[in-house]
Amino acid sequence: MRSAPRAIVHLLTLAAWVAGCASTPSAAPMAPVSLGAEETRVTTQGLTEMGLSYSGQLTSPGPAVLEKADYELVSDGQVVETGTAPLGVTLTPGAPTPFSFQADAAYVRTPEDLRALSERGGTLLVALRGTLTVRSGDAVQTLPFAASRQVRVPRLPVVKLEGLDGARYSEEKVDLMVRLAVENPNPFPLRLEGLSWALTVGGRKLSQGTQGRYDTVDAAATGVYPLEVAVTKETWGQDVRALIAKGTLPYEIAGELTGPLVRVSYSLSGDVKLNVSR
Repeated sequence: MRSAPRAIVHLLTLAAWVAGCASTPSAAPMAPVSLGAEETRVTTQGLTEMGLSYSGQLTSPGPAVLEKADYELVSDGQVVETGTAPLGVTLTPGAPTPFSFQADAAYVRTPEDLRALSERGGTLLVALRGTLTVRSGDAVQTLPFAASRQVRVPRLPVVKLEGLDGARYSEEKVDLMVRLAVENPNPFPLRLEGLSWALTVGGRKLSQGTQGRYDTVDAAATGVYPLEVAVTKETWGQDVRALIAKGTLPYEIAGELTGPLVRVSYSLSGDVKLNVSR
C-alpha cells in the first residue's frame, strides 16, 4: 500500500493543531473592580515642600491583588512630581479593602515663586491622581483615581522690632538693648539660615552680626532675638557726649532674613528715648 503524500500529512497535522487550539477554553474575563472612599491628606508641609497621602477602598468580586499606583502630584494646576508606589495589597473578595500610599514633592521651586504665592495669599489646590493596577491571575485591570484638597499658601516671614531700650549710664555711654522678632505666619515650622543685622545710630554704623543661625520658628509663632550694642566714644566717635545729651537717639536696623528659598530684606528705623540707669 502506498503511503500518503507528505504534503497531505502536513495539512492533516496543521488541521489537528488548529482544532486542538479551538477546543482550549479561553481565560475568563476579570470582573470589574470598583473604587471608593477616595481621600487626600496633607501629612507634611513646609515653605517649599509637602507630603500628601492618598487613601481609598477597592472592592473586587473575586480574588485579586492591587499591585501599584502610578501617580502625579499636582499643585496649583502644575504637575510637580510623578512616580510609582508599589502596593501589593490582597483584595478580599466582595468586601471593601482599604489601601494608601504617600508622595512627597517640592511644590515651590524658586524664591520668585515663593514671593508670588505669599503676596497672593489664600489657598491652593493640591491633588494626587493617576492609575491603579489590579491583577487577578493573568488578567489585569487599571482604574483611574484622583483626590484633591485645599491648603493654605506658604507665606514669607516678617521681621519686626519687638523692643528697643536705651539705658544711659553716663554722659558718654549708652547701652542699647534690641529685640528683633521673626514672625512666622504659617501653620508649620519655619527653618532659618540666619538673621543678619546692622545697627546705625545718628547716621554712623555701630555694629553688625547674624542671629538665629539654623534656628526654627514654630508654627504661627514669633522668634525673638536679643542683641546689645554700646554707644561710646570708642564705638561712635569723639562727639558722643553731644549725641547723648539730646536724650533721644535716631537709629536704623537693617539686614536680611534667609532660609530655604527665603530672602527677606528689612529696614527698621525711629528714635529711642534714653533712660537713666540707676
